[in-house]
Amino acid sequence: MPWLIAPLLLLGLLAGITQLEARRLEARHPPVGRFAAVAGVRLHYSIAGPAAADTRPIVLIHGASTSLLDFHASLLPPLAEAHRVVAVDRPGHGYSERGGGEQTGGEHAEGAGLRAASLPLLGAGGGWPDPAEQARLLHELLLGLGIERPVLVGHSLAGAVVLAYLLAYPDDAAGGVLLAGGSHPWEGGVAWYNDLAGVPVLGPLFAHTLPLTLGRLLLADGLADAFAPNAPPPDYLNRTGVALTLRPQTFLANAEDVRRLSPFLERQSAHYAYIRRPLLLVTGDADAVVPAWNHAERLVQQAPLAELVRLPGMGHGLHHVARDQVAALIDNFARRVAREPAPRAARAP
Repeated sequence: MPWLIAPLLLLGLLAGITQLEARRLEARHPPVGRFAAVAGVRLHYSIAGPAAADTRPIVLIHGASTSLLDFHASLLPPLAEAHRVVAVDRPGHGYSERGGGEQTGGEHAEGAGLRAASLPLLGAGGGWPDPAEQARLLHELLLGLGIERPVLVGHSLAGAVVLAYLLAYPDDAAGGVLLAGGSHPWEGGVAWYNDLAGVPVLGPLFAHTLPLTLGRLLLADGLADAFAPNAPPPDYLNRTGVALTLRPQTFLANAEDVRRLSPFLERQSAHYAYIRRPLLLVTGDADAVVPAWNHAERLVQQAPLAELVRLPGMGHGLHHVARDQVAALIDNFARRVAREPAPRAARAP
């Protein structure tokens, strides 16, 4: 079949370019933190700042299409001036494995000896590390690092991880902060490329050939849409290493997280009345990506200790555009919950 030769050669060329570009990106944006093996999964994290007695540690969890570098370029520096701050690459993102990995060479011994969690989770099960499974891995990581009763901060998709953590481990968290956080299901589906990534054979073929070649040219337009109506910060793409998300395996992991999130939230959102930890919901009133009317405004009606702060004129990238204001809100919240006792909380069924 001579007609097959040209397409196969083109696919092979695109796959080769993809691998070359992935290596170049990793050389430009190497790991900035440490590694720990948690339940067979190698997680990448960073720690900064002092351990203060008058506040709680802060854990930063990034959203979709990015990594912990998103917080290194925004909230981590100001928060680390007065707080112990941990930032984590979620499974399959940045330099964290999706699953099945093992620690090598004995490096970063902080991750050794992490004990298994015994609390029930609200996850869907199966092969997808859903937000409840991601919360379990995060919980084990923090136990191994000796991080006690932290304030969990999640942006966008990571809001679901924060809520899953508070439901499953209420005694091991001081509270949660959702920054434009996803909490409830939505109508309308997801972008076509996230759906395509889930198609057997075609999805992996697409991921290994096009996102890092042709798709990379659309990053600036996608970034503008995500930040609208605000302008992205200067040099955002380089400082946050967003293009790392276009590496084949990361692209597939990110697409799966986005594609399967809404059905997961449909189940999880039925349990928010059980959350007995303080929640701070920070949202931009111009956010069209995770609109407050479908997420924060619904969550504040369900969670007994939730409070809502609306930032006027802010879109989805509020922690970059209004960095100092958001950092001050988190700082104040962390100091408030540090003064509160740690009562035993009712767990969700």
